Amino acid sequence: MPNTNKVYKVHIDVSLVRRLIATQFPQWADLPIKPVEFSGWDNRTFHVGQHMTVRLPSTLEYAPQVEKEHRWLPKLAPLLPLQIPVPLAMGKPTEEYPWHWSIYRWLDGKTASIDRIADMNQFATTLGKFLVALQKIDAADGPRAGQHNFYRGGPLKFYDAETLEAIAILKNKLGKKIDIETVKKIWHEALASTWDNSPVWVHGDIAIGNLLVKNGELSAVIDFGSSGVGDPACDLAIAWTLFTAESREAFRTALSLDNASWARGRGWALWKALIVCAELPGTNKLEIEKSWQVIHEVLTDYKRKRSDI
Repeated sequence: MPNTNKVYKVHIDVSLVRRLIATQFPQWADLPIKPVEFSGWDNRTFHVGQHMTVRLPSTLEYAPQVEKEHRWLPKLAPLLPLQIPVPLAMGKPTEEYPWHWSIYRWLDGKTASIDRIADMNQFATTLGKFLVALQKIDAADGPRAGQHNFYRGGPLKFYDAETLEAIAILKNKLGKKIDIETVKKIWHEALASTWDNSPVWVHGDIAIGNLLVKNGELSAVIDFGSSGVGDPACDLAIAWTLFTAESREAFRTALSLDNASWARGRGWALWKALIVCAELPGTNKLEIEKSWQVIHEVLTDYKRKRSDI
């Protein structure tokens, strides 16, 4: 058994996947293997044959998500209106690759993008209804927010120090080019409330890379590695990362959450965009341009709503 306490830097490629499958699942050893178009940040994903996907955590911090998905996805899937990943087999750690890994049934579709979505309002409504269905599933025994899902579903205060650090960096770097006072106001309003109802299931990473589109419509939701039970506000960030005024309202109407939840959802969107733009450790520099767009969308939407009061 490999020592999983070591610090590993694993080079994950087709050759590694082929060796792992040949050793542990020889019945699939002859199937072709190729990387998927959008592999993601926390896992490396490969298409195996015509009907399977292999996903391997890229670092130790993502490894606990594998066993969680294998336990819970089969229980969640029958209760949801869209397809989600179906685990077929779980690979074991080896000396070459030190963590558990997954084989799933392949789901048809392309990752979501504006040009692939036929009707953004309908897309927003469909996603909202999916989240409502997810939130209605019995969460009594579900995994509470913690390190396994980077505290998705937990209180935003966990990211307060990081957010304030990002704000300070951007203020020093950009000065008057960013409305720091409004950014602070949005963040403080997000921290002003907590989810006082019973914990509900959350996906934890509702983002375009985890939404599949087929024939212009939302067809599947993937990557439940950040799932857990708690406050659903973390699943609202896409209201500002993908949707704009009209589709954002369609999304909000489908969900019917209170204003405080939406303030926290705005906070989740702002936190991620701020730390990326401030280039804090662990963020992806390739996302900086998009993150500035998110900050602009959050600020514009917030100011518009304030002016309507």
